[in-house]
Amino acid sequence: MRLLRNLTNLEKVLEQKRNRKKSIEEKVAKIIRNVKEKGDPALIEYTKKFDKVKLKIKDLGVSEAEISAAFNELNSQIISSLKLAIDNVTRFYKAQFPKSVKIKEENGKILRTSYVPVERVGIYIPAGQSPLVSSVYMSAIPAIVAQVKEIVLVSPPNKYKTINPFILAVASILKIKEAYKLGGAQAIAALAYGTKTIKKVDKIIGPGNEFVTEAKRQVFGKVGIDMLAGPSEIAIIASKDANLEYICADLEAQTEHRQGLGIVITNSKKIAKELRKKSFNGFVVRVRNLDDACVVVNRIAPEHVAIFTKKPLQLLKKIKNAGAIFLGENTPVSIGDYVAGPSHVLPTDSSARFFSGLSLREFLKEIHIISYTKKALTEEFNAFEKIASLEGMNKHIESVRKRMS
Repeated sequence: MRLLRNLTNLEKVLEQKRNRKKSIEEKVAKIIRNVKEKGDPALIEYTKKFDKVKLKIKDLGVSEAEISAAFNELNSQIISSLKLAIDNVTRFYKAQFPKSVKIKEENGKILRTSYVPVERVGIYIPAGQSPLVSSVYMSAIPAIVAQVKEIVLVSPPNKYKTINPFILAVASILKIKEAYKLGGAQAIAALAYGTKTIKKVDKIIGPGNEFVTEAKRQVFGKVGIDMLAGPSEIAIIASKDANLEYICADLEAQTEHRQGLGIVITNSKKIAKELRKKSFNGFVVRVRNLDDACVVVNRIAPEHVAIFTKKPLQLLKKIKNAGAIFLGENTPVSIGDYVAGPSHVLPTDSSARFFSGLSLREFLKEIHIISYTKKALTEEFNAFEKIASLEGMNKHIESVRKRMS
């Protein structure tokens, strides 16, 4: 690991890592354009080119028989493990459901909020070297709890011309009935614009490589997205008495992710010295004290923050920018990736400054409901008229005045 002696150096290095390549932007734009123009044939073309799998248009969709067969391959221990994780995640998101607000005034004016689920959501699940089975329930359960009517799953096909069976098995457990053998930027384009085979969605959820992320960026506005996710990252705040073995174990776990990045922020010269001997992808930042460590965390706004101190709660209130925070040495980030409860779909690349981890609100639209009586209009007309006059909106004023007579 590389030792960085100040925050400025760390920020410069991280900025260099996250700069988007112009070549990727152009390639993705071309893919999206071709999918919009050609539809399904373009999807078949790109699947053959990038995934090395020859499909026919009629085979893009995953049949119910394929999903059922995948579930039947699971043994009882795997099923019970998945159900434990699913129960934990479901319980967490059921507790998040927002309450509607209603204000009724004496003059008859009523203000309300109504929460309506997004109608159709597309969930992207990477396959790659290791199929992200956990991402299926971590992405889909908040949508299910929010009562999204249509959930469609897309994932790259394997050499057997189907989606990884464990991904399909989890989809079966969650009763997701619509899935397509499709990956990459072309999958995002199909979800955003639709084809003859694939109906367009209202929102796209889920992690992916740099091409998937760039495609989500380019289609945003045509559809909603959860966030622009980059490589996974962990920042560990380690005090002088932190367990070095645990720190190394968590850093090693992080490197299992493609381009996974680890940052250790410590006030211990000894820990920093030991970590410099390691070959983890990441950095060690020496700070004077733990308050300074929190300053570093808030500036870099990492995906995961692990606090390895005797009294982690004392630092918790000082951390404002993080995707998820793990308190104490007995709470490894890995447990949050699979079974803890909150989704592991989290903001990366310093976007925790303005993005949140996947929440129920990603799948709900808040609608404002307003109702006036003539008495309420009369009471508020003068204030309304003066403000509208400042903007020169005379027709607005007239539309209300007509109701006053």
